[in-house]
Amino acid sequence: MYGKTICIIVFFVFLIASYSIYMGTVDPTPYFTQLQSLPRGISSSPCNSSTISPQPLRVFMYDLPRKFNIAMMDPHISDVDPISANNLPPWPQTSGIKRQHSVEYWLMASLLHNDVAEKEAVRVFDPESADAFYVPFFSSLSFNTHGKNMTDPDTEFDRLLQVDLMEYLENSNYWQRSGGRDHVIPMTHPNAFRFLRQQVNASILIVADFGRYPKEMARLDKDVVSPYVHVVDDGDDDSTPDPFEARGTLLYFRGNTVRKAEGRIRLKLEKLLAGNSDVHYEKSVATTQNIKVSTEGMRSSKFCLHPAGDTPSSCRLFDAIVSHCIPVIISDKIELPFEDEIDYSEFSVFYSVKEALEPGFILDNLRQFPKEKWLKMWENLKNVSHHFEFQYPPKREDAVNMLWRQVKHKIPNVKLAVHRNRRLKVPDWWL
Repeated sequence: MYGKTICIIVFFVFLIASYSIYMGTVDPTPYFTQLQSLPRGISSSPCNSSTISPQPLRVFMYDLPRKFNIAMMDPHISDVDPISANNLPPWPQTSGIKRQHSVEYWLMASLLHNDVAEKEAVRVFDPESADAFYVPFFSSLSFNTHGKNMTDPDTEFDRLLQVDLMEYLENSNYWQRSGGRDHVIPMTHPNAFRFLRQQVNASILIVADFGRYPKEMARLDKDVVSPYVHVVDDGDDDSTPDPFEARGTLLYFRGNTVRKAEGRIRLKLEKLLAGNSDVHYEKSVATTQNIKVSTEGMRSSKFCLHPAGDTPSSCRLFDAIVSHCIPVIISDKIELPFEDEIDYSEFSVFYSVKEALEPGFILDNLRQFPKEKWLKMWENLKNVSHHFEFQYPPKREDAVNMLWRQVKHKIPNVKLAVHRNRRLKVPDWWL
């Protein structure tokens, strides 16, 4: 009797509850969510990163006098009006080889763009709210503009700009507060900022590689490796039914063969690869016409040779990537951009310098390279090439956004260093 009554009561309670949920007067989701998200013995915490949506990096950009940046592009530009998306001069199409070192320009331009939806970094005008501070000094363009050799008279302008910039920064409360550690300074040309580099060695440096920097100044735990801005036109071979057969040249290289340090391998490779009909190895300098020729050469080759230059890397690697030509990288000390997110072995071939100088070693390997493997690497190459595009306005996952994301990855270590520095009486006591 009692059992039957209890069953009837439970049935009506269940019926009423079901009806309430159906009509929307009761929402059971929060109760189930709490049960799922709060395991026994674990309480909710505001520091739980899984519950926090990713936010763009907040960057304060110094409003430097125009001589430090866009006046090098247009000396007639006003030094009164703030730089904005409306008065920023476009990067000149005829800049030639200077373009490869223009990362500083594209980072600055990205902070002037107002659309936040697709950006890894946004500009803030309150420095107290900033995660990082961008220093828009075009140090690479300054080197290219004000004298390319230490003995050029115009080189003094480059040095004086660096002196003036350091005076400006050292008077900034925010530079003083962190010792410059949370400041982002681009210097992708190997000779950029060469007079006063030691004064910025605590900052987050945007470099193309570490070939010209001592270890105490530049290293992976604080700095960001950037791609060079490619100078060849983008490749587009989606309409080719068989790209492997359409690319008639096995191995392609066109560039300066007289290089320093590890780059001396270029002259040795020239001798080793000479006389092979399926190899194009040509000494050349970067001019507008030669860049056009290189564009066509890379697009018609299966593999593009990338030996070290004056430094471990060079623009040629990124020209090959956007040309969808499988890079053959010969450099024992190269560091690559975005390597925490991109596996270069999926679309590139690597040889040590020792292997490359063994007669016949490279060509024997490449001539036996399976077509199916090449096609897979070629597809992978097409899928990653957008990560190496610099453009304005920036686009999702392009080179500019990838760089800002890399900077964001460095910020926790920066904050750790700043906080420890404020309380330590004996800096770096464990060393």
